[in-house]
Amino acid sequence: MNDKRDSRQDADAVKIKTYEDHSKDADSEKEADAETAKKPAKKTGKKTDRKGEQEMAARLEAAEKEAGENYDRFLRISAEFENYKKRKDREATDFRKYANETLVKELLPVVDNLERAVETSADHEDAVNCILEGVDMTLKEILKVLEKFAVKALDAVGNPFDPTYHQAVMQEESEDHPDNTVIKELQKGYTIHDRLLRPSMVVVAKAASE
Repeated sequence: MNDKRDSRQDADAVKIKTYEDHSKDADSEKEADAETAKKPAKKTGKKTDRKGEQEMAARLEAAEKEAGENYDRFLRISAEFENYKKRKDREATDFRKYANETLVKELLPVVDNLERAVETSADHEDAVNCILEGVDMTLKEILKVLEKFAVKALDAVGNPFDPTYHQAVMQEESEDHPDNTVIKELQKGYTIHDRLLRPSMVVVAKAASE
């Protein structure tokens, strides 16, 4: 009976050992599966990090491009503003320079009449000496005023006809003057600074017909 008991105990021990071995193998397989499961997770993490870096680089590139475009726009606007300031400065200078143009132009007929009076009275010295002297003084004073405002009379007689400064009223045959030369001035022309105020009304020479 003792032998049977011992045999039964040995069989139970074998069963227990076999069970423990199976348990260890199962645990080993679980650990192996766990390690295998971890490996793909690491690869996925690297891909995610790389994607994030690419997105960050793309955003940085876009921000740099936008900054460059904004800087170029700033330079263009600055240049346009400088040109605007220069243009306004020129306009202000021209306004100050030619502000009296209309007034001066209105005075010119007065000068014309005084000049005609002086020329007409010069042939009757006995009768109109006092008037002639007074008109002459008035004319000189007005011319001084005009000179203060940079108004100058054009010198037309004897010069070639220039349509920029001369207005031809008629042509006259002449053997003493070259063709297309101003030989008479019917009304003086004037400039204010470098701008034409009014052209000279002139008679232009033409070659005598044979």
